[in-house]
Amino acid sequence: QVQLVESGGGLVQAGGSLRLSCAASGRTFNRYAMGWFRQAPGKEREFVATMSWNNSITNYTDSVKGRFTISAHNAKNTVYLQMNGLKPEDTAVYYCAAANAYNSGSSVSNYDYWGQGTQVTVSS
Repeated sequence: QVQLVESGGGLVQAGGSLRLSCAASGRTFNRYAMGWFRQAPGKEREFVATMSWNNSITNYTDSVKGRFTISAHNAKNTVYLQMNGLKPEDTAVYYCAAANAYNSGSSVSNYDYWGQGTQVTVSS
């Protein structure tokens, strides 16, 4: 069992930056692929970024490439999402997820554990 707790969300102006954190507890952290997803009001949850369990492979949805960076500090059991150049369309609840696999890709169904989410609001 893995417990995930996100933090770092908030209100920011367009062009600004935020860093989201996801603190993991429970089973061995470095044996899980980690992902970030987001869900805007009235929309389905969508993939943002993912990282393999040895941090060697990362993937991003096209709309955030060059602006967002996923990283991990294994000793702290924490995954981060650095978000730069934020746009109003990035406004959503952001969720951290873990998959009991080396690399789990972009599908929501591939992930086994989820955090409660943190709100990110970008004003224009």
